[in-house]
Formats: sequence, structure tokens, C-alpha cells
Amino acid sequence: MSISQSLARCTLWFAFSFIGSTFLSAQHDRERNAFRQLAEGKVEKAYFELKTGKKHSDPAEKAFISTLCLLKEGNDKQALSMAKQAVEIGLPFERFLAEPREWLKPLRESKGFQIWKKAVDPSLIIHGPMVGQVSDSSASFWFRTDGACEVGVEINGHTGRETVKTSEQEGFVGVVNVDGLLPGTYFSYRIFVNGKEFLDPSREFGFRTFSEPEEGAKFTIAFGGCSGFVPEYESVWELIANHDPRAMLMLGDNVYIDDPEDVQWTGDYCYSRRHSRPEWKKLISKTSMHSIYDDHDFGTDDCIPGFLVDQPVWKKPVLKNFIKNWNNPVVGGGDENPGCWQTFTLGQVQIIMLDCRYYRDREKKSMLGQIQKKWLKKTLSQSKAKFKIIASSVPFSKGIKPGSKDPWDGYPEEREEIFSFIEKEKIEGVLLIAADRHRIDLRKTERVNGYDLFEFVSGRLTNRHVHSVIKTEGLIWGYNKTCGFCLLRFDTRKVNSQVKLEAYDNEGKLLFAQKIMANDLKFTD
Repeated sequence: MSISQSLARCTLWFAFSFIGSTFLSAQHDRERNAFRQLAEGKVEKAYFELKTGKKHSDPAEKAFISTLCLLKEGNDKQALSMAKQAVEIGLPFERFLAEPREWLKPLRESKGFQIWKKAVDPSLIIHGPMVGQVSDSSASFWFRTDGACEVGVEINGHTGRETVKTSEQEGFVGVVNVDGLLPGTYFSYRIFVNGKEFLDPSREFGFRTFSEPEEGAKFTIAFGGCSGFVPEYESVWELIANHDPRAMLMLGDNVYIDDPEDVQWTGDYCYSRRHSRPEWKKLISKTSMHSIYDDHDFGTDDCIPGFLVDQPVWKKPVLKNFIKNWNNPVVGGGDENPGCWQTFTLGQVQIIMLDCRYYRDREKKSMLGQIQKKWLKKTLSQSKAKFKIIASSVPFSKGIKPGSKDPWDGYPEEREEIFSFIEKEKIEGVLLIAADRHRIDLRKTERVNGYDLFEFVSGRLTNRHVHSVIKTEGLIWGYNKTCGFCLLRFDTRKVNSQVKLEAYDNEGKLLFAQKIMANDLKFTD
């Protein structure tokens, strides 16, 4: 059966009305919307979504969803034919080895698929390695495997092989931790699965440890957010990798799930789709990855979940799904105060990443919640870094989303509390970065009692949807014509250290650059 034949039945469903439904569509993503219909057991509505949804789609991904539809109907033979079509037009074979494993089980267990798989001979590593948790002396490596495996990592120049065993209980995800490394040093590494070396000449298996906290150094950090799945824009990951950033900060809406109540299905689908991309793999195999979520990968659009730890009931499962799919350091405040906030130090630069969703509560006038806010203040006051980068999933700058209370404009009292704390405690070197707005811009918030606060927003990594550049009093520069990414190039080797802010388009062209000196972020009195 061809793709067009499998979708022909959709014409029967033009009369469907979705008024009153709790189903919420996501921008430019009809395959994801169709998957959500399948998660609710609505096969015909999934076909209908594929036929009539927004047309910015990927034929290979459509074929993958059509395969799932056929499996749900019990048409295993036709599903195998559709799966082969999907791979022929560009879908990575490993997608049929990843999530949703339960739905794909009849296909994978079929004789025809087993013969096909033997001919393809895919690796037992289907996702990763993802480098993360890099410090001046350690690093970790995240993997997802095809079934239970023992995965080992050997670091060149480092004694021994560190291993982890993946299991069905953990979603076949494992993390290998390595310590005792030299600071500021490049290390290549080798990967072994069940004792056999995993090779991929298209990727670089190497990373550089961070410099020691007291050491001056020159390095690059990349950042951005809002990376909906648009296949023709996935090349941005390889463009970023070409700059050899020491770390990549993913600032939310990293995937568009928008389905917190069924995150075990839709969340895993969205993450598997991204983790299978070859461009993404080239970035994460050599760059320390750090991530926070925002509304679309935590709840739904502009969600305000409230201050309670376990209400709504989907909060903890969503966080668990998030943690499973990233290689972050320890996040949040443990089981009693869960969340995704985190901090790490790269030489004389400290990165402070905020959780702007888990405890967001309009009545309490708080985006962060009391525990996280206390942690933020303590982290800032104790930091000895020359630069302190506060990474928020939504922008601090006033008027950045006119009429909306979703950015920090919706929590002006808490924003002022943080800014006033910086001034009261004479905390120098603070630079703000954010995402959420589907564009790139640099803004400045002038402060009467302190230095000006610069905010660099990078919120259109791969999204097709775009936001206008809002002209506010503090706007320095803005751009929204294409997708793009931003870099922070630090040089802390001199007394008056500097960071160079750079913005690039989706072809790798430099759009804008501005230096900010450490002396620009100091108190004058």
C-alpha cells in the first residue's frame, strides 16, 4: 500500500468537528498532532490529521506515522511495506527501534522485519552518545540502546573502561560517568557495546574539559531555544557544531510536546524524532549539552502550573521524561523540590539556568517559586566568576511580548526583586540570555542603582513560526528573517575580560556581533 492509498480513507472524516475537544494542535507539526490522536486511540482522526493538517511536513515522518496507524489497525504486512517506504525516502532505520516501542512491537517481531533488520545491520546504539555534565575533571555520556546492553566508554589517555548496563525499566537509557580528567584538555573517546566497538566516521567522538574556576581562558558557548521539528532547518545543529562550542545551552521549547498528560507517548516520540537526526548527533557527540524546558516541552502554551509540587499530577512524570532524555547535571532541589534549574562553572564563567514553569503561579506573583528563588540568590551571592550568565526560558526585558504576561512582564515584582538583589549585594558580571520569542535580539535594561543589564535572546533555532522584532526602548538589534543561533565567545585571560555576542542565520552567516567588557558590568560607586 502506498502512502497516498493509506491516507485515502481520510476523506471520510471531513465532517469531523473538533469544537469542544481538549486536543490542542501545535504549530507546524501535523505528524506530532496525528501521533497524539493515536495516543488517544483515535486512528481515523490520526489519518485525518495527516491529510488535512498544516502542510509544513516531512514525507518520511508522515510515512512513519502512517506505519503506526497501520499497526494500530492490525495491518502488520502493510505496516512493513510503509516502514520500508519511510526509510527509502529518508527516515533513519533506528526510528523503528526506538519509541514507541510498545506500538512498534508487532512490526519488530515480524519475520519480514527481522530479515530487513539483518540486512541493514543497525548499531545497538540508537541514540547518542550525548556528552554532558562536563567539568574541569569529569564528563558523562548518555546513550539509548536497542534492548538491554552493556555500554562502555574509553577516554584516550585515561585508564580503564567505564560501563553502564541499560534496561527496559529505564527505557534502555544509560549514562556513563568518567572522572579524574585533566582540566582544559581535549580528549577523544571510544564507545563499546557488549564489548564491540561502535564506529561512526561521520561524527567526532571528542570533547574538551572545562578550565579550572580560577583559570583565565578563551572559549565559546552556544545557546538558543524554540526548536520545533522542521527537517529542512535541522542543519542548524551541524552549523553550531562547526564552531566547537564548549557547551550548548538549550533554553526551552527544545521539542514541542504540548501533551503533559500523555508525555510517556508524545514526549518520547518527540525526543526520539530529534535524537535520531544525523545533524543533531554531530553536535551532541562533542559538546556538553545543558537544557531547561519551557511551556511546550513541559505543559502547554503559556501554561501556569501553580506552586504545588505534585499538582497537576502530570508535573513529576513530565520532569522524569525530561530528565530521561537529556544528560544534565543534578537539577532542581531533589524529590522535595523538583525542577530543572541548574548551575555549572566553566573557568571564570558561571552559568545559572532557571526553571520558569514548574512553580509558576500568578496569584503568588512568582515564576520561580520560593525555593528556586532562594537558590538563585545564594548562587549569585556566592559566585566568584567574572561573568554570571542567567539563562531564562522567557525574556526579562520589558514590553518584549506586548499584551502578554507570559514573559517576566507577567511577574514584574519578582523581576525587580532579583534585579534589586543584584544591586544590593553588588553582584557584578551579570548577563541575561533567554529564548521563547521566535527571533534573535539584543536589548538593554537601564538601571538607576546599578549597571545596565544586557539580554541576548535566541529563540528560533529551527522554528518555522516567526515573531516580529518588537521595538522597545532598550532594543539594540533584532532579526527574524530566518532561523539562527547565538554564540557567547569569552576571553577571561585579561583583567578586563570580555564576552563577544554573535548571532548567525541558518546558513551560518554572521549577522551581528557586539563586545561587552567585564568593566561594563560593574558598579561605578
